[in-house]
Amino acid sequence: MALANAIAAFLGEHKLRASASYMHEESTRQQLQAGDFDLVIALGGDGTMLRAGHICAPLDIPLLGINQGHFGFLIELEEDEWRAALPRLATGDFRYEKRMLIHVEHWRNGKKHGEWEALNEALVGRGVLARPVHLLASLDGKPLTTFVADGLIIASATGSTAYALAAGGPILPPTMRNMVLVPVAPHLSMDRAIVLDEGSAIRVEVKRGEDAVLSVDGQKSVEVRIDDWVDLRASPYSLRFLRFQETGYFYQRLLSIMDNNPSAGKMYS
Repeated sequence: MALANAIAAFLGEHKLRASASYMHEESTRQQLQAGDFDLVIALGGDGTMLRAGHICAPLDIPLLGINQGHFGFLIELEEDEWRAALPRLATGDFRYEKRMLIHVEHWRNGKKHGEWEALNEALVGRGVLARPVHLLASLDGKPLTTFVADGLIIASATGSTAYALAAGGPILPPTMRNMVLVPVAPHLSMDRAIVLDEGSAIRVEVKRGEDAVLSVDGQKSVEVRIDDWVDLRASPYSLRFLRFQETGYFYQRLLSIMDNNPSAGKMYS
């Protein structure tokens, strides 16, 4: 909170009204919903950015991240860079980068049991038991294939550098409006990632796997029973990241992080 207070005071010195608060506080949410703020600056790592993004996207409030975590794939500024960069807010020397979210719906017996907006990905997969699940995937209403695997990741372009990348999926340019399907530990079934066309809709139906689960952006999983299905398509909401860097920053930052894994360094140094 000390850093948040320092940033708010710094912005005030540059004639920008700012206040520091915790994102989970109800008063903060009410102020955002009332349109009291034009920008959210989140301090933390990618997990913080995901939580903030879930709040900002439906309200169309831009999001800027300052890194206090490890990786920072979604982060714009490191902790020692904000004093040099933030005065540019007053002059308009920045740009917005729009990211697609995925709308996720869980259905059972023809009734919707839940819906979410995913910035990174949704996972339909096995639960506690170490048995593969059988997942029938349909694309735009037509059967595609049955995945026999530990799970199936349905990721946005933003999420292509998260769990999907760890499972062997491709890296998509972050502003693409495509989804990618990545099977996790497939067994005698489709073992390649599939990039879907923009505007595609995917349905994943559980045909076998008594303890299957659905997890959205790494949040608490929900039970998915036999013959339940999950529908996924482009969300009506997008998240706007505020960027100071040029468009080529994405690949430079990605390769820098992958070449110098900060978590591995902290763990083994």
